[in-house]
Amino acid sequence: MKHPLRGAIAGYGFISGQGHAPTYAKHMGNGRAVEITAIADICEARRQAAHAMFPSARIYPNHASLLAAEAGALDFIDVATPPVHHAEIAHAALNLGLHVLCEKPLATSAQDAQAMLRHAREARRVLFPCHNYKHAPVVKVVRSILDEGIIGPVHLVTMQTFRNTHAKGVNEWRPDWRRERATSGGGIAMDHGSHTFYLAFDWMAAYPTSLTAHSATTNGYDTEDVFGCTLNFPTGVVSAHLSWTAGVRKVMYTLHGKKGAIRVEDEDVELAVLEAGPGVVAPGSPGQWRFERRVAKSDWMDASHVGWFGSLFDEFRGAIARSEYVGKDTCEACLCVDLIERAYRSAAEGSRMLDVSDATMDRAARPRAARPVPAPGHEAEDLA
Repeated sequence: MKHPLRGAIAGYGFISGQGHAPTYAKHMGNGRAVEITAIADICEARRQAAHAMFPSARIYPNHASLLAAEAGALDFIDVATPPVHHAEIAHAALNLGLHVLCEKPLATSAQDAQAMLRHAREARRVLFPCHNYKHAPVVKVVRSILDEGIIGPVHLVTMQTFRNTHAKGVNEWRPDWRRERATSGGGIAMDHGSHTFYLAFDWMAAYPTSLTAHSATTNGYDTEDVFGCTLNFPTGVVSAHLSWTAGVRKVMYTLHGKKGAIRVEDEDVELAVLEAGPGVVAPGSPGQWRFERRVAKSDWMDASHVGWFGSLFDEFRGAIARSEYVGKDTCEACLCVDLIERAYRSAAEGSRMLDVSDATMDRAARPRAARPVPAPGHEAEDLA
């Protein structure tokens, strides 16, 4: 008989309550994939909200009291607190033999992220990041086009993430915590940089060798709300722009290869292919293009991205089943934190270009094959 993974949630704010919890609740009971048995939050109103969603779960005022009481009856913890607490909670859980699913960014410093990876390997427990943009239907469409080789290898990417405000937390507890560096660790680069970087790694099929960055802060906050960077890869160049001061909520990506290009605007995908063949493209002419449009409903306006979480959680469970304690996604999460840290330094030094050849991915954080040790006996059905 297959048993569900027994999980706890640390932090019951917006992303947990609106993004993770509905998926867990949908697939709990009757021997399904997961059981949430304990939840911790420092806010009384949020603890009440957690109890309303999971009436059978035990509720705690902080992660320490939860772990002290529940660790022996858990398989994993879902860390969904503000970023400055990720490392502390992950280490505490790994010390008790729990797998860790962690919201992005993995940590707020490269040193902390590297320590988390080392600890996961030593504890022989899975550490897995919530890189949910990879699970957006429109991003999966882009991946399928690239896999078909239609536009050839990608050598140029532009990435624009527009938001008309910072992502708000729950009203019951400091909805503007992302504008407080002591809690968030940074502004839009810390909040959205991971999404930008791990998609860039995938599309460029490589890791960057250098970067230059700039940022701006408005409205008296101590975190940036405009951020831009250029990443140089062995395979080409990525240019990214992120803003919390835009006039619209939107993502716009372009990917360019020798045989064509892909343009993404929210859930709309346009594929442009350069037609080949005798007489079609004259020497020196711009060519003749064939355009194809696709739509992949992705609900970008819903900041919880609740529709993507089931696919992500399936990957987490798969890593547990394979004893893949520190896999490719986790290594890339560590590299993302490293790049965010370097980008802040570049911006502070007048957009100076910084070498990243010694970045985390090139040292301790490369993916390693997991040793053939069985998971702790809690396999389950797919969440799909």
